[in-house]
Amino acid sequence: MPRGFFFDNTRCTGCRTCALACKDFHDHGPEQAFRRVIDYEGGSWKVADDGTVATDAYGYHISLSCNHCTSAACTKVCPTGAMHRDTMGLVWPDMSRCIGCGYCTMACPYHAPAIDQKLKRSSKCDGCHQRVAAGQTPICVEACPLRALDFGTTGELAERHPHDYDRCTRSIMPLPPKEATTPNLFVLASPAARRAEAGDGRIANREELGL
Repeated sequence: MPRGFFFDNTRCTGCRTCALACKDFHDHGPEQAFRRVIDYEGGSWKVADDGTVATDAYGYHISLSCNHCTSAACTKVCPTGAMHRDTMGLVWPDMSRCIGCGYCTMACPYHAPAIDQKLKRSSKCDGCHQRVAAGQTPICVEACPLRALDFGTTGELAERHPHDYDRCTRSIMPLPPKEATTPNLFVLASPAARRAEAGDGRIANREELGL
């Protein structure tokens, strides 16, 4: 059964504790990030004839890493089989087989894999597969102070979130449609994210994300 992340978009405050915990756990420098936080905002404001201001502005945050997709684009284009799905259903690169061609980085619509500039090999979130194998959760899940993240098989997530799982979506703006890779990402969308479906929003921290 696939494993993936449950993300409660209604709880996330964009604090980035998940991303910092991941960096610390993997001993990453400022140039590497397996988990990132997208700040998304939209709406506008207007001044009425009486001088009062009304606004319909909105904003929300998305904590995003590899989604360990069922139809992972990165594994399909890897010429050596280095980018693979392990026995737990997690997708990650075998460094001994990776040649650093970068095809995976170009194929992934979530920009999850990146070429490690020191090792000249692909690197990405591996779902903390060693922790998972030991019965622990990924470090980002453990670190989240708002409990906006969870991780497990689809069955486990449905059992732990019985009132939310059926309401989840696999894509909110600005993520690609779920049909692209069938991501194992289950998002409980906030009212702001529902509002963003109108298409009037934008990524507010593009420079931070390197976009």
